[in-house]
Amino acid sequence: MGGLQRFGLVLIAAALLSGCGYKPTSRAVKPVLQESVSTKIVISMQDPDNTVYIKDALDEAVVNRFRTRLTDEAHASTHLTISLRKVVFNPVQYDTNGYIVAYRAIVTLDIDRERGEETRRYNARGSYLFTIEPNAIISDLVRFEAIKYGSEKALDSFVAQVAGEGASAEVR
Repeated sequence: MGGLQRFGLVLIAAALLSGCGYKPTSRAVKPVLQESVSTKIVISMQDPDNTVYIKDALDEAVVNRFRTRLTDEAHASTHLTISLRKVVFNPVQYDTNGYIVAYRAIVTLDIDRERGEETRRYNARGSYLFTIEPNAIISDLVRFEAIKYGSEKALDSFVAQVAGEGASAEVR
């Protein structure tokens, strides 16, 4: 491919990407969350270890995906309260002897967003597929990891909901 053809392809690609209207998630989220966010988690009595992990994952999402400052509740423009509503393990695959060899963990989170007088509740759901040995039980470690990864996917769902809300606010 000649230099002129390569230049033409680069020029076309640049024109397409610049004209597509893409905006990063952090930009779409700004109208919804604003400049600073505080987070709180309601500790689940059935899964106290996992709720602590979920709090850390939420804080990471606020800083890395939303590109917003994490602060205490007194100084925050937006406050997020998260609770682990439900964790379900559904068998999804059996071996030839009828033993379960794969499960899907489904994690449901409730996230309340408060900004001034405005309050909004989000339901975020994430799932994680994992395998086990035939005729085995789900160990505590495997259960913890399944809830951890399912929670991360649920938080990704929350990020998408907030970004969609922010993008539609920009259009108005």
